[in-house]
Amino acid sequence: MLSFRVDDDQASDVRAWAEQLGVDRSELLRDALRRHLVLLAAETDIEAWRAMPMTAEEASLCDVADWGVAEDWSDWSDAEG
Repeated sequence: MLSFRVDDDQASDVRAWAEQLGVDRSELLRDALRRHLVLLAAETDIEAWRAMPMTAEEASLCDVADWGVAEDWSDWSDAEG
């Protein structure tokens, strides 16, 4: 459990946004904290990637992702119906 203080303007903004979104203030703050932690983790991931970028072998898998669907399965649902 966390507890912290914010200035009056921020508290007012939290109340207003929570009311407008129809969520509890705690839920709004939890979501904001989660989003910020995800952002911080992404920044760490970027630095790790810069320090050790993909090898040529790893990058070759990106080409496979561009191949698309190997077969036409559009009629698959009609075969069972």
